[in-house]
Amino acid sequence: MSEETKVTQEYGAEQIQVLEGLEAVRKRPGMYIGSTSSSGLHHLVYEIVDNAIDEALAGYCKHITVTINPGDSITVTDDGRGIPVDIQPQTGRPALEVVYTVLHAGGKFGGGGYKVSGGLHGVGASVVNALSQWLKVRVHKNGNIYEMKFARGHITQEMTIVGKTEKTGTEVTFQPDPEMFDTLVYDYETLHERMREEAFLNAGLSITITDNRTADDISDVMCYEGGIREFAAWCNRNKTPLHEDIIYMRSTKGDASAEVALQYNDGYNEFLMSFANDVRTPEGGMHETGFKTALTRVLNAYGVKNGIIKGDDKVSGEDCREGITAIISVKLTDAQFEGQTKAKLGNAYIRTLVDQLVNEQLAVYFEEHPQTAKAILDKAMMANRAREAARKARESIRRKTGLESGQMPDKLQDCNERNPELCEIYIVEGDSAAGSAIQGRDSRFQAILAMWGKMLNVEKARADKIYGNDKLYPLIVALGGGIGEEFDIEKLRYHKVIIMSDADVDGAHIRTLLLTFFFRYMRPMIENGYVYSAVPPLYKLTRGKTVKVAYSDEQRDQVSAQLRADNPNAKVEISRFKGLGEMDAHELWETTMDPEKRTLRRITLEDARRADEIFTVLMGEQVEPRKEWIEHNAKYAVNIDI
Repeated sequence: MSEETKVTQEYGAEQIQVLEGLEAVRKRPGMYIGSTSSSGLHHLVYEIVDNAIDEALAGYCKHITVTINPGDSITVTDDGRGIPVDIQPQTGRPALEVVYTVLHAGGKFGGGGYKVSGGLHGVGASVVNALSQWLKVRVHKNGNIYEMKFARGHITQEMTIVGKTEKTGTEVTFQPDPEMFDTLVYDYETLHERMREEAFLNAGLSITITDNRTADDISDVMCYEGGIREFAAWCNRNKTPLHEDIIYMRSTKGDASAEVALQYNDGYNEFLMSFANDVRTPEGGMHETGFKTALTRVLNAYGVKNGIIKGDDKVSGEDCREGITAIISVKLTDAQFEGQTKAKLGNAYIRTLVDQLVNEQLAVYFEEHPQTAKAILDKAMMANRAREAARKARESIRRKTGLESGQMPDKLQDCNERNPELCEIYIVEGDSAAGSAIQGRDSRFQAILAMWGKMLNVEKARADKIYGNDKLYPLIVALGGGIGEEFDIEKLRYHKVIIMSDADVDGAHIRTLLLTFFFRYMRPMIENGYVYSAVPPLYKLTRGKTVKVAYSDEQRDQVSAQLRADNPNAKVEISRFKGLGEMDAHELWETTMDPEKRTLRRITLEDARRADEIFTVLMGEQVEPRKEWIEHNAKYAVNIDI
């Protein structure tokens, strides 16, 4: 970090401004961290890390460490300036106490602490404190180590000097509250992936993540001097690039800056990742809009100028983004996000900044690299022709099958209800499982669609091939919303689309194929929370006439113990379900389909993105990544789940 990026030399109590109290967090945690599921649990870590990242953005922090301790407590350290410990004027209390006990208190509201901040709302530290069974913070500052302790947001130890130090920085350790969360177990890979993103977005910042829960501690150190250039290359690591170099653009206007790194590959998937102040914006926003508009404009202008595009043959935005991998990162002082979870950026002037950046610098790049420009434009024009072929394929299929008249595929057993909000469809692999599902279902609102065999490899197929595919076409017709740019969520016939496959490797493969297909061609369905995975039981336990099921090895052991509660020597027969087809209609309804008793797992965009990544490794043309993945995951084959 250069000296020029530093904001204000002193970071003191007068820069911490108080807006309101901390009452509502424990009552409505979802408002602040999205949910109390696994994603909310991990969000606690991101909030504390975001505060350390803010110190890096301001030019003071070079090293951040994240440690998962035994028992799933978390420690985050940084070598920034340290949270202020002097008296905060509005409250007459130490600023450290205010930051951790008052909602909307922080150095991010114009007090001069930070110009650019990801922790926009100033609720991060206090929310984590409110949702932790206990929290301890140590600040290295002014030659002293200051310590405070809390329990569920309440002070258990006032700020105390516990030692001397020559360094500066903050160390936070917290234990998530079991009263607040559905799960308390941290997933190393989830945190590792997020920390890797942060390292890519802050060139030169070193982030170390360590898992101390097992004997063989896992640790990764991430530091990328190339920043988002390396990020784009990393995202394309399992693909075949269309051009070798990463196209990089950067621009600054006032306090705002934007940078873009992109590289095309020979696939058909569009992969955009956008960030504002290092916070991922999965729903895009003004920065993405500016990028997309300018990219389309520049490509068309280049094509017309060089005689490659003639007449009205212009390429659309979707054509221009086929096979693209792009990272868009903007930094701004007054970021307007939609909601505390910051899914979408709303600042209109950022659209102009990114638009101008791409418009000017990409045009220059194309003039200087005509071979790369022509390769990208040729790909876009091929996508345009494929889109036209897909339109003709759709029309042809409509004529042949009576799609417009609402004729449904033979493999669909539809439900009686016609209100999509009340309807659900189970996508079931294999005729025997589908037969049990049809017999066991509640036909008022549950539809069953049988899939058979392995689906088309969508890694190597465009929309025109997908429409003509006998495995996918019935699914497209049954769901009713279309695919690709024509997908219309309003026409979707079911608001619960449930993938029901076996709990084995083949089942995981089918789930991965379907999730990848939905991710690439029906993404709004995932974004609106309409896609689910059924959770069938793994075991049947029988003692005499009592029959129970278990959904995991741990639950199997618990249920077995319960069945023996009155007699430890009693015989309990345990059998593993080999597949859904082995279950009779009654069992399938009781365990997997009855809304009163079943477990459904809602698929998130992140789940689908990971499935897409795995799919690219397993089905793409790069042999080495596939070999590495199989070798690394072979030991998990028995319990594989996507």
